[in-house]
Amino acid sequence: MTAAVTGPTRLAGPPRAPGGGDRRPVVTARADATRRAAAPRRRPARGAHAEPTLEGAYRALAPAVVGYFRSHGAPDPEDLAGDVFVGVARGLHRFQGDDGALRRWVFTIAHRRLVDDVRKRVIRPESLVPEPPDVAAHDKPGALDADLVDAVRGLTPLQREVVVLRFVADLPLRTVARIVRRRVDAVKALQNRALTQLAARLDDGPPGD
Repeated sequence: MTAAVTGPTRLAGPPRAPGGGDRRPVVTARADATRRAAAPRRRPARGAHAEPTLEGAYRALAPAVVGYFRSHGAPDPEDLAGDVFVGVARGLHRFQGDDGALRRWVFTIAHRRLVDDVRKRVIRPESLVPEPPDVAAHDKPGALDADLVDAVRGLTPLQREVVVLRFVADLPLRTVARIVRRRVDAVKALQNRALTQLAARLDDGPPGD
């Protein structure tokens, strides 16, 4: 009697969807969706900062920049401040950093504008105009004390620069040291001598009292 020849035994496969379709893509898609829902959402990297805008920089820093120039006796502090923000507008697309870095950058530009302005006035003294009032018409009342401004102008140029950058621009010592190209301990010494002289001048009152 001859044995019946049978074909290869088929192993049971995964259940098929009605109509003969394979259910594996459906199961896989559901599992992927579950994993995505359970995964924690990505947060912005620590230390990331929103890109500054020219309008935001101007609103935050323009009053201090004008005060910086006025404290140095610049004939037209508002015009110089405008020059500073023209420079900011040109370089803002390359700027990276937080609000503190933005402040340091803006006042570095302001310092350079002041140096250029002083050089121009030394070379062309005939272009000088009468010094404007200490407080412009659009400034907030009491923004700068006239006696204090006069006392600051009586300091040496380097002392004045340190005091104005520290207390008008509100910059830290290390930043001031980089701007004026002095060591931090030298800037501290200049600041201390300047504050001592200011205190003495303001205590004495105006000449003739």
